[in-house]
Amino acid sequence: MRLIQNMTTIVEYPAPECSLPNRVIKMAVIGGSGVGKTALVVRFLTRRFIGDYERNAGNLYSREVQVEGEQVTIQVQDTPGVEMTDNSINLPDHVTCSIQWADAVVLVYSTTDRRSFDLIEQLHQQVVCTGGAAMPPVILLANKADLLHLRRVDSQQGSLLASTLGCSFYEVSASEDYSQVHKAFHRLCCQLAKQQPAAPPPPAAANATEKRRSLLIPRPKSPNMQDLKRRFKQALSAKVRTVTSV
Repeated sequence: MRLIQNMTTIVEYPAPECSLPNRVIKMAVIGGSGVGKTALVVRFLTRRFIGDYERNAGNLYSREVQVEGEQVTIQVQDTPGVEMTDNSINLPDHVTCSIQWADAVVLVYSTTDRRSFDLIEQLHQQVVCTGGAAMPPVILLANKADLLHLRRVDSQQGSLLASTLGCSFYEVSASEDYSQVHKAFHRLCCQLAKQQPAAPPPPAAANATEKRRSLLIPRPKSPNMQDLKRRFKQALSAKVRTVTSV
């Protein structure tokens, strides 16, 4: 991974220099502290699982991938963990800005942490308030499903909450099962790709295409040249008639 300011770029499909700009899909991942948000993002983008991370500083990860046969740039905003104090959430400004920026939001809790599950409804309400009429699509991820001996939240509870909030639900394990993590993020990407219209080609590319088409159209003959040929034939015919009459 290569860190550029606060963006981590993970290149999968390098694009030719002359290619058109890719469509950009932006996602924000939000949840309590220690639920595995960074592990899920890195797992989705690289297939790798890294167990230990430094405290989440809100990195922006970017990667070029294929979605529905189209090459797109996916940007995933990892966010600092949200804390609950006295039945209210302490939402950092960075999280609010991420919701406003994103095309979609991924809410994450840990099956081993009941408090992180209790945060979800309030976080979803924050997404609703911030998004307003243009509220982004939301999915709910329950991470650490492999830690059965530490489970504090049943699968049915997560599914019921997702149904109440009107969003898709996935129970996954960032450490054990890449396929389920990929399935959740990839389906969200496909949903966004269908909603967003493809970007039109830039003017330079459109002009080049029009120029190539114009080369295929035959040029008409010059009207002046045609007129000269007609006059020459008339004069030649008159001369022949004069000789014949003599």
